[in-house]
Amino acid sequence: MRLTGGETMPTDPLLHRLKWLTGCVILVLVVWQFLPLLESRVAGLGAEPRAVTARGALAQDEQATIEIFEKTSPAVVFISTKKRVRDFWSRNIFTVPKGSGSGFVWDDLGHIVTNNHVIEGASEAIVRLNDGRSYHAVLVGASPSQDLAVLRINVPFDRPPPVPIGSSHDLKVGQKVFAIGNPFGLDYTLTGGLVSALDRSLSEENGATIEHLIQTDAAINPGNSGGPLLDSAGRLIGINTAIYSPSGAYAGIGFAVPVDTVNRVVPELIAHGKYEPPGLGIMMDPGINRLAARQLGVEGVVVLGIEPGSAAEKAGLRGSERNDRGELIPGDILLSINGKAVKSVAGLQAALSDYERGARVHLQIWRRGNITDVDAVLQ
Repeated sequence: MRLTGGETMPTDPLLHRLKWLTGCVILVLVVWQFLPLLESRVAGLGAEPRAVTARGALAQDEQATIEIFEKTSPAVVFISTKKRVRDFWSRNIFTVPKGSGSGFVWDDLGHIVTNNHVIEGASEAIVRLNDGRSYHAVLVGASPSQDLAVLRINVPFDRPPPVPIGSSHDLKVGQKVFAIGNPFGLDYTLTGGLVSALDRSLSEENGATIEHLIQTDAAINPGNSGGPLLDSAGRLIGINTAIYSPSGAYAGIGFAVPVDTVNRVVPELIAHGKYEPPGLGIMMDPGINRLAARQLGVEGVVVLGIEPGSAAEKAGLRGSERNDRGELIPGDILLSINGKAVKSVAGLQAALSDYERGARVHLQIWRRGNITDVDAVLQ
C-alpha cells in the first residue's frame, strides 16, 4: 500500500493469514460438493451394478409355504358371475357383471366347489383356471344353510388336480393356516395366519345361521369367498366364507366352513342337487321355541309335532298339544344330542348335520318337569 509522499506501508500478517484460511475453506467446500462426481469420474464408481450378496438357503418354513402354494394354486379357480337385467325403456334383456369370487377343483370330473353366496342370484358363471383357460359353468346344486354350492365345467384335457382333503374335527387353536383366493380381483393371492377359534356361529342377512365355523386371522377379503383354507400340510380344512369387518375389508377376523361339513354336503349336492340333513321327523318353530323357553325356563327345542312313522315316533317322543282353551301344552323339549346341548332350532339343525342318516343318537329330553333319556335312529 502506497501513502502520500511515496512511502509503502507493509502488509498486515493477520489479514494475509485470514485470506489464506478463507480460500482453504472455500476450496474444501467446493471439493466436498463435487466429490461424488469426481469419484465417479476418476475411480469409475457406480458405473457397474453392485455385487449380489449370497442369501443362502431359504428357511424351512418358507420352503414349506412355497411348496403349499405351488402344489395347490393350480386347483384354485377364479369365478366371475353375471346377471340378466331388463332395460326399463326398451324392454331388452342383457347381462351385466354381478360379482366375483373363488373356488377350487373338487374331483377329476370337473366339479368346482364354492360358496352359495358367490353364485346366488346369478344367471351365468364363468370359471377361469390357473393357466388362463375359461369355461362356462353349470350349477349342479347348492345348500344355502351351509353356504355351499357345486358348479361343473367341461375340461377336455389337461385337467387341474383336485385339492387334497383334510379334516377339521381335530383342528387346534394356534395351528398355521393358509388361504388362496382372488381378493378384490387380485387372482391367486396367498395369505397366512392361525386358527383363531373353533365352532363359531355366524348370522347371515337372510336370518339363517351357519354353525361350526373356523375363525382365522389369515387375511380374507371380498373375492376370497369360496377359496380353500389349507393346513400346513397343504390339505383342505375349510372354505373361506365370510369376514367380520365394520369397513368391509380385512380386520383380522375371517370365517371358514369346516371341511368335515363340506365333505358331507358336497357329495349330496353332486348326487341329488340338494342337501337334506338327517332329521328326527319333528315339527318345530323358532318363534314358538323362544317363547316356550322363556315361559318354562328351559333351554332346548320344543317338539311341536311328530311326523307319522318318523324316527321321533319310533323313539317315543311326544309332541305338543292344546287344551280346551286353545292354550299350548308343550311336549318334549330336546336338551342335548350325544351330550352336546341344543339351545335353539338352528342349533339342533347344526347338531344333526354332524351325523349321517341311519346314525343312532342319544337324546336327553325334558318331559313335563322330568329329564329322561331316549335313543333314536336318524332318518
